[in-house]
Amino acid sequence: MADQTIAILDVGSSKICCFIAEVDPVTNRPRVIGIGHRESRGLNLGTVVDMVETENAIRTAVDAAEKMAGGAPIENVVVNLSAGEPKSTQLAVEVDVAGHEISDIDIERVLNHGRQHLNEQERFVIHSRPTSYIIDGVSGVRDPNGMYGEKLGVDMHVTTASVSPLRNLQACVNNCHLNMVGIVFSPYASGLSTLVSDEMELGCICIDMGGGVTTIAAFKDNEFIYGDMVPFGGHHVTKDIAQGLFTPINSAERLKTLFGNCMAGMSTVRNQIDVTQIGDNGQENVTTIPRRMLTSIIEPRVEEIFEIVRDKIRNAGLENTAGRRLVITGGGSQLGGVEELAKKVFGGSVRLGRPLNVDGLADTTAGGGFATGAGLLMYMATKPDELHFAEEKSKGQGIFETITNWFKENF
Repeated sequence: MADQTIAILDVGSSKICCFIAEVDPVTNRPRVIGIGHRESRGLNLGTVVDMVETENAIRTAVDAAEKMAGGAPIENVVVNLSAGEPKSTQLAVEVDVAGHEISDIDIERVLNHGRQHLNEQERFVIHSRPTSYIIDGVSGVRDPNGMYGEKLGVDMHVTTASVSPLRNLQACVNNCHLNMVGIVFSPYASGLSTLVSDEMELGCICIDMGGGVTTIAAFKDNEFIYGDMVPFGGHHVTKDIAQGLFTPINSAERLKTLFGNCMAGMSTVRNQIDVTQIGDNGQENVTTIPRRMLTSIIEPRVEEIFEIVRDKIRNAGLENTAGRRLVITGGGSQLGGVEELAKKVFGGSVRLGRPLNVDGLADTTAGGGFATGAGLLMYMATKPDELHFAEEKSKGQGIFETITNWFKENF
């Protein structure tokens, strides 16, 4: 059997990236054969604010990936989403099974009951998965088939987003002659690529520090159980540096990348750094400052982001379960001292994450900044069943064909 070719678009506030990969038919493991990425200028906090700029960036990234993959044009892509005020909710429904042996018909009946609730949503349903089944009030049942009970229920995790940002993103993708055959919440994708099997099973939270936003995804029992976002990221750190040191944005980004650190107490090789500043006459001049001045600007901003994330984890009731272990990824995770500062704020176990489950990534694209793109490949390769599309899939359509038809009908 020939390898299946898939393609994804990672549309972020700092960059737009296209991966083309072949999927091994036996292991379902993707191997990247084409990579293209370009600076993103048409998005703010993950939302399209300039369609022309966004489309140009998408075309450039896709063209580079197609050339690297051999020149064959791609048609279908899975795209990430972090805009539209995404919300993560738990939904519980129950049906009467009258004490008889629970069959596939009963399971389908309770899932259909859940689908009716999903259809009442005014927002777009990105993900909807059953996390566990309940028999007579006892939760944690993974497969109720063949068991007995009076009542059969299901706990579902549902992630929704506003429709307007999705429509704008869909329009940009369509204008580039591509079909958007799937939408994945960004932190869910990052978790798929960076977490190991034990973390997925026992409970873990993936924190993706992007340019415009920081996203959160919690996993337990091999299921995505919670997702959220914070509207702060690496760009905000850069702006703080630019304002604090009176330096241009480009210079601030360079200082952050080369000399940035989140912990004032960590030893550094270079104690003095040169900073390009804008003088009173508007002319640029170079001055030397202590490196600790740069750290004193970065540390409080990153600590603030972590504290907001910590509060969201606590409010979701995950602090003592999935929140005991964290994996931090994304471009912002490459700042020096991030792991140490995270341990200070969160406590527990913290490690830095990079794509683990995708082959063929070059050294420049194997870091945390490309975790979302790698996770989109994992999602497309494994094709998880989404509850809100399962009914149509049972009639003979594949999940991505179903999603494509849904977009055509609604957008």
